[in-house]
Amino acid sequence: MPSSRRMILSHVVSDLSSKMNRTKRLGVDVMVTPLNRCLTTFDITLLGVGHMVGAGIYVMTGPVARDMAGPGIVLSFFLAGITSLLAALCYAEFGTRVPKAGSAYIYTYISVGEFWAFVIGWNIILEHMIGAASVARAWSGYVDSLFHGAISNATIATVGEMHEQLLGRYPDILAFTICLIFACLLGIGVKGSAIINNLFTLVNLVVILLTISVGFYYAKLENWTDDKGFLPYGFEGVVTGAATLFYAFVGFDSIATSGEEARNPAVSIPIATLLAMLLVMCGYMLVSAALTLMVPYYTISIEAALPEAFASIGLDWVKYAVSLGALCGMTTTLFGSLFSLPRCMYAMATDGLLFGFLGNINERTQVPLINLAVSGLSSACVALLFDLKKLVEFMSIGTLLAYTIVSASVIILRYRPPTPEEVMILGVGAVVTDDSSQSGVELSSPQSEIVEFATVGRLKPSFWWLRCLVGNCEPGGVVSAAVLVFICFCVALCIQLQFSAFELQKGVWWGVLLAAFFVVSLGGCLLVIMAHQQNTLSLRFKVPLVPLLPALSIFCNIGLMMNLPALTWVRFIMWMAVGLLVYFLYGIRHSKESDPASSYSILMTSSEAGKVKWGSMHSTSQDKVSQPLPTTSQVSLDDKRPIIDEEELVQ
Repeated sequence: MPSSRRMILSHVVSDLSSKMNRTKRLGVDVMVTPLNRCLTTFDITLLGVGHMVGAGIYVMTGPVARDMAGPGIVLSFFLAGITSLLAALCYAEFGTRVPKAGSAYIYTYISVGEFWAFVIGWNIILEHMIGAASVARAWSGYVDSLFHGAISNATIATVGEMHEQLLGRYPDILAFTICLIFACLLGIGVKGSAIINNLFTLVNLVVILLTISVGFYYAKLENWTDDKGFLPYGFEGVVTGAATLFYAFVGFDSIATSGEEARNPAVSIPIATLLAMLLVMCGYMLVSAALTLMVPYYTISIEAALPEAFASIGLDWVKYAVSLGALCGMTTTLFGSLFSLPRCMYAMATDGLLFGFLGNINERTQVPLINLAVSGLSSACVALLFDLKKLVEFMSIGTLLAYTIVSASVIILRYRPPTPEEVMILGVGAVVTDDSSQSGVELSSPQSEIVEFATVGRLKPSFWWLRCLVGNCEPGGVVSAAVLVFICFCVALCIQLQFSAFELQKGVWWGVLLAAFFVVSLGGCLLVIMAHQQNTLSLRFKVPLVPLLPALSIFCNIGLMMNLPALTWVRFIMWMAVGLLVYFLYGIRHSKESDPASSYSILMTSSEAGKVKWGSMHSTSQDKVSQPLPTTSQVSLDDKRPIIDEEELVQ
């Protein structure tokens, strides 16, 4: 009896593990979607810029400059921007590979597995919900300051104050209303809302240019040299400020979320991502430099840093211009969060991991209206009750986790042999051959690039001496394991740097020895990864210096996570507990990947019936994933449909 119980338990655990680790495979025609593909590169770039340049520059600059970093806020923005840029490069490559809604969620589903995809998707929902709520409260606070506190005073006099630690001082009815109004505006359709976003973003950029110009004109260098100098809180304050200001850059993933509504996502998403990130990072650094040069950092107002700074030097007209820019900027940030949130929920719902009604698309507007209503109401309720600062801290941890997994996924996919779908999607003009000597794909690209499937993910000949260490694993398996070990050692090193900094500064032998062990282990993981053959299948954009840049992104993200307050981790664990209940009680049983039909068979059946409607996200069973490549398949330059022997599909 005990033996049979162990067998049953082993079977249950094995079945659960296979379900949690199943990956998503895309069909051949990835461009088919029920959403409206109408966004240009210009639209997507301004969507990203508008989502980033809002509360980060007008709200967070004040408290970070005064209480955390001083004039060193310029370096804080630089560190946060570089960390975000490393993650943005990874998002750009995935945007080329996978032109679908869902951002980091869908990228993780394809590369790592279903469980981690749900974890990332659940945290993206939190990120955008809190992002919308926090910006709505900041928007309300700015309007209230223009009326000298009349709105907040009237609200407190009517309904009273709230005295809980996590809640705001009073119910913010204006923020609640703003969330609902903007959600309704997004319901008119993606093109109409994009035009509104473009107008507000352009006004905001003009105001930022005005702020930088006037600020540097009235700059006083002694504000960077007097009273403890440029770094009054030390470099530790710069790092702490960077962890907080990371919030200012989280909007760039809305660019990846728009992949299913972009006209040419393979071109638009990489260009828009890089342009938006560079433009915003330079703007943040210049504005913070102008602010701290214009007035001493310890006199900066926490509630309205820029307007009050200009008012203190007698420039009231600039104060009102900056207030206008702040409202425009926070409007576009709110638009970006409310744009991304329903699309992530839509992607998870169409995969079966969230409730099915969230995946319904309105035929007239081509927008998930029910989803948008749920998203808008949820964000409005959060904005009504919760405190802005607590919301921002809560949001950062989920975002950093998503960036870490996406960076790891880039490394994993680079060393994993491409699937037949990837060849047909990316290798236009490719011919897949399989003979006794070599299995490969020849691309009809200008470089006549050759991709040898037989060697992708295997040891390079020059690293033969590692064979005894890595063994005879499946292609890509060793790299996946090395990435996991690399992340674990990054966590260990960052924890030591956080809690044993004193020992390291004093040169205590055990602290130095432990740090050296972690660093050598990280280098060993990178060596093992670099010893394997990369998948060089042509992409319009690739992250350079793989695995080094994604590995650096992983380390920076984990380092910033370790600088977040302990209470933030407690709230994050509570949120994840709710998410795990949703996944194990609903998502794991309703996942579309449990459908035994393969993506090839669905594609062929749907094509014959002429009923292909919902695009490329066809489900596959886990055992289909491990099947070998078809013996022969071709894609011509004029026709991307696969020419596949029917007998091979039956196998």
